[in-house]
Amino acid sequence: MAHEEIRQLRKLGQQYAYTSIQMHEAVARNAGLPGTDHKYLGFLMEKGQMTAGELSQLTGLTTGAVTGLIDRLEKKELVKRQIAPEDRRKVHIVPNTEKIMELLVPLYEEFRARTEKLIASFSDEERQVIESYLSKTIGLMEETTTRIQGKKA
Repeated sequence: MAHEEIRQLRKLGQQYAYTSIQMHEAVARNAGLPGTDHKYLGFLMEKGQMTAGELSQLTGLTTGAVTGLIDRLEKKELVKRQIAPEDRRKVHIVPNTEKIMELLVPLYEEFRARTEKLIASFSDEERQVIESYLSKTIGLMEETTTRIQGKKA
């Protein structure tokens, strides 16, 4: 592949990332949330309940920043703190899935339907290439994140 073709694909990838940020910021504002809070809610929805320390580890946020995040989400009744029955010193952050879905599903409904239609328009071979690219890119981003976080002082 020629250098110019690689550059063009990288540029499209950057544009995709920037446009994704803009869309998620718009969704978050419409839901009454800061954009980053909206995305961290996604971690909780995907992973389920976790401790503040686990959320800090997963996101790379400081424990103080996670406490502020949890406070903001709890105030909107999107999560709750729940004392772990096996160890009263441990507190789980539990997502209120019903309320989160009620808030966010209407904002993503059209996008999701149109994305599904777009994906269905690709051949099996094209979907395999897209899946391969995305999976491998995710792996590269995870490796880069781990490497950069390891360099923190």
